[in-house]
Amino acid sequence: MSDFGMSGDDLEQMYQEVILDASKHPHGKEHFAADVTKEPNASSDTGETTVRASHEYCTPGESHQFNPTCGDQVTVHVEVSESEPHKIERLVWDGSGCSISTASLSMMVDLVDGKTVDEAMQLEGVFQKLMKSRGAGLNNDADEEALGDAVVFQGVSKYPMRIKCALLGWAGLKDSLAKALAADK
Repeated sequence: MSDFGMSGDDLEQMYQEVILDASKHPHGKEHFAADVTKEPNASSDTGETTVRASHEYCTPGESHQFNPTCGDQVTVHVEVSESEPHKIERLVWDGSGCSISTASLSMMVDLVDGKTVDEAMQLEGVFQKLMKSRGAGLNNDADEEALGDAVVFQGVSKYPMRIKCALLGWAGLKDSLAKALAADK
């Protein structure tokens, strides 16, 4: 028997249900990313066009992430307070992806919105550790408690091809925070 007196199969089913629910009702998703646009290529007389992806239009505090393995793409936008310690005042995202990347983004928003940048980066580190556990989970009750519902990704960490999906939004958070703090200086 496993957590809550459940068998491994029952626990896996519960984890899948939590991930599916979070992906169907994502938190923090707003439409804001620039659409992919085509512009005439001024250097060509053949009428060719240049495709500009949304990451070329990212503002300070924004990061565009793409997972070529499954085609997930997301733009994460974060606004931080000017005063130290810097606090996340707004965290939203836009994009498309599989249920794992969408659920991970949704749970990430719930976990870090309103936290300080340092607290958010600590949670990012704990989530990274969970995803590198290959299904073993975390050996620290405080870390598991800090992740809340996101601990369900322990089951995802067993599948190397799906780890990138779960980490996509977290990579966007880390990058967008770095950009927001650099722009603040």
